[in-house]
Amino acid sequence: MAKSSKKSSIKGVEIIPLKTFPDERGMIMHMMRNDSPHFMKFGEIYFSKVYPRVVKAWHIHKKMTLFYAVPVGMIKLVLFDDRPKSPTRGTILEIFMGEANYVLVKIPPGVWNGFKGVGPGTSVVANCSTHPYSASDIVRKDPESKEFPYNWRIK
Repeated sequence: MAKSSKKSSIKGVEIIPLKTFPDERGMIMHMMRNDSPHFMKFGEIYFSKVYPRVVKAWHIHKKMTLFYAVPVGMIKLVLFDDRPKSPTRGTILEIFMGEANYVLVKIPPGVWNGFKGVGPGTSVVANCSTHPYSASDIVRKDPESKEFPYNWRIK
């Protein structure tokens, strides 16, 4: 069981430390259990590979809650709250996650998100979502869209 989650600067986003169990044969990396306090329901799990320095952004889901973990590599996950009635509207949050910071990030519906590969090799992002993917549930925008107060370049 993971430690308790940490609230973030965006309402509804949680950062949950995950456990790893290394030994001389390799490692087990937990992601989600149906008895975890943050588990909601199962929709699907899928994996997204991202190459170094590549940006996959921006998108939101209207109904789906996302649970991201990165078991291979490192990414910079960027979240932007543009929900009209949210008390954290206008907030940007960066989370560096992966092998060096193995966490689960809960992203509620309506929060824009994207990620960039920041490690030297290909990263694998796992998403255990509350709903199966549906093209009608997702909205996409260009990573360089001026609608977002964010620059993906290295700072």
